[in-house]
Amino acid sequence: MGIYWKLIWAYIKIGVFGFGGGYAMLSLVEKLVVSDNHWITEQMFTDIVAISQMTPGPIGINSATYIGYVAPGEVNPDLASPIWGILGSVAATLAVTVPSFFLVLYCAHFIRKHQESGAIKAIFEGLRPVVVGLIASAAIMLMNAANFCPNGTDSQLWISIAICAAAFCLVYFPIKTRKRTIKIHPILIICIAGLAGYLIYGL
Repeated sequence: MGIYWKLIWAYIKIGVFGFGGGYAMLSLVEKLVVSDNHWITEQMFTDIVAISQMTPGPIGINSATYIGYVAPGEVNPDLASPIWGILGSVAATLAVTVPSFFLVLYCAHFIRKHQESGAIKAIFEGLRPVVVGLIASAAIMLMNAANFCPNGTDSQLWISIAICAAAFCLVYFPIKTRKRTIKIHPILIICIAGLAGYLIYGL
């Protein structure tokens, strides 16, 4: 049962110190869940991140729910059942959301009260580039073999790079026609990428 207390403590720290939103906190999640405690493998972590991005809701909370579900069974095979998994999901999700809720509630009240303060404005001027840096570090962290080349073959690496580049271009660059400019919806891109993966690797 110690895994549940460890999950709660880890996600309390993530909820309190995970500045910058879900993507920015991924580096902290990876350190606590994979590197330090080895509750799940790096491959499983990247899969959970992918699932968390495709499902509705914030990635930080979604990943907490999924990791809380699978971690008890990975640590102790006796806990590899849906009941223990759901208990882990509830524990991790509440641990990451409750501290954040009270922090945001207090900060919103404090910032609204002092929004004209020069000190508050200066703090935000410093925080904005930090958040960009945290998100960039999460992007670099996910550029690993578990995401791009889990089978260890050169062909899979280049196919993964091609899918990544195509997805980036479709999201970032609109398609211009004579009559209008078309911006492809990210959900459609996810579906296309999933279909491409199934056709390339599943058949």
